[in-house]
Amino acid sequence: MFRSFLIYLSKAGWAQQLVTGWSLAWKVASRFIAGTTIESAIQAVRSLNAKGINATLDQLGEHTTTADEANGAADGIIAVLDAIQQAGVRSNVSIKLTQIGMGMDDEVCRENLSRILESAKKHGNFVRIDIEDTPYTDQTINFFHEMLEQGFTVKTVGMAVQSYLYRAEADTRKLTEIGTTFRLVKGAYKEPPELAYPKKTDVDANYDTLTSILIDASLAHKTELSQDGRIPPIPAIASHDEKRIAFAKSYAEKVGLPKSGVEFQMLYGIRRDLQEELCKEGYPVRVYVPFGTHWYPYFMRRLAERPANIWFFVSNFFRK
Repeated sequence: MFRSFLIYLSKAGWAQQLVTGWSLAWKVASRFIAGTTIESAIQAVRSLNAKGINATLDQLGEHTTTADEANGAADGIIAVLDAIQQAGVRSNVSIKLTQIGMGMDDEVCRENLSRILESAKKHGNFVRIDIEDTPYTDQTINFFHEMLEQGFTVKTVGMAVQSYLYRAEADTRKLTEIGTTFRLVKGAYKEPPELAYPKKTDVDANYDTLTSILIDASLAHKTELSQDGRIPPIPAIASHDEKRIAFAKSYAEKVGLPKSGVEFQMLYGIRRDLQEELCKEGYPVRVYVPFGTHWYPYFMRRLAERPANIWFFVSNFFRK
């Protein structure tokens, strides 16, 4: 019930107006959101790079309702790719397809995704397609395949996978056969029990299974982080769960995968100590850096994904 209330608040205009008017709200949110402009986001990336940490930039926004909104969002993403190139920072980008037209007009989405990838290809950069809730899973995978058919490669575009979905293992095994790179997350949308594991222990166990599959694929395809920090290896282990991270490190060492063949990802502003520790150990670390004026819905959805995150965010606000 509390989770549903948070989701309601994320969509309520009156709540957004009220909360965004509180200076304390932005003070808390700004720990986890790199400002509202491309310039502020690039500066956040520079700070991460100075510590040896790479980034992926996410221009906040999703579920556009008109072609103009979708096209404008795509223009913004291309501007981010241009800014990364101009600044020379070690970053790629992450996108949600509902932001550029999926679910509203698939042809608009198709055209926007193609031109975003053209920009990434021109700059020698990489685009991660985020995975959203299950009504969009098949569409997302289909768009990915369409882009490969257009001539883009897994060095330009990658996917994400959620370990709480029963289908995740089959999707991962199939797509890693062609060297698809994956961000592995646990999953945070509210899904029915016929589609997703309801128990955390099962989600964690599947996370470790998928980690093994991705590490094996990285070893087989001999992937590693590119010298410029933009093109990732096949496995991007996106978790703040130290047990999942420990498993990934142990399994990679067991099968002989070099540290450059696996990447750890975390959210901007969370577990900075763990980010820096992994980096010092010699592992590629990438931080997911969201920015933009749509910070309120993003922040509230983060809380709604798992209400325990309220304490998680508050406690991390006081951690270095």
